[in-house]
Amino acid sequence: MTIRVAVVDDQALVRGGFAMVLGHQDDIDVVAEAGTGLEAIEMARAHRPDVILMDIRMPGLDGLEATSRIVEEADWDVRVLILTTFDPDEYVYKALRAGASGFVLKDMPPQELVSAVRTVADGGALLAPSITRRLIGQFAERFADSTVSDRLERLTDREREVMAAIARGSSNADISEELFIGAATVKSHVSSILTKLGLRDRAQVVVFAYESRLVEAGDHDIGH
Repeated sequence: MTIRVAVVDDQALVRGGFAMVLGHQDDIDVVAEAGTGLEAIEMARAHRPDVILMDIRMPGLDGLEATSRIVEEADWDVRVLILTTFDPDEYVYKALRAGASGFVLKDMPPQELVSAVRTVADGGALLAPSITRRLIGQFAERFADSTVSDRLERLTDREREVMAAIARGSSNADISEELFIGAATVKSHVSSILTKLGLRDRAQVVVFAYESRLVEAGDHDIGH
């Protein structure tokens, strides 16, 4: 299956570079480019890409607001991967809460960018290792409210164990080994967690796990 990708960045040279890297892959088709948040929203409506690479800081409407609007109104399964030249900060955290499936730094090697696109297209979360203690510790409690912990009560004990494992960066295969349950059972638990909590994907599961204090910010890196 070909992954339909759109690239959003206010710098034409950067945007073109990402498009060129991805366009050379047999399984990826770059269907559109945009230079502003407003253009990104219109582009998403017109082309309905599977994955959008979204610059977070742009003049006018930024990538955060564009992500929120696209995810909210999309009637297809679109994934947003945030691009940033900055260390993870509040913008990135808010983007994950708004529905982005992960983020990558712009200076990552080309092959890692390709891998990131494939990961989020396949339904995975892509959180750069540097997202851990500083990002989560700084913002999780700030944005949490009392209803987050209350919603945690909707989960069974086993589902909480699965959620905690996801927050630590474990894949479904890892969770299967850690909890001594089958891969299909893990997949079922993940689906149940998303449904019960009204979450979009694994990235939001990670954010929720920290905001609810199911897990605490520590030394583990999350994701790849």
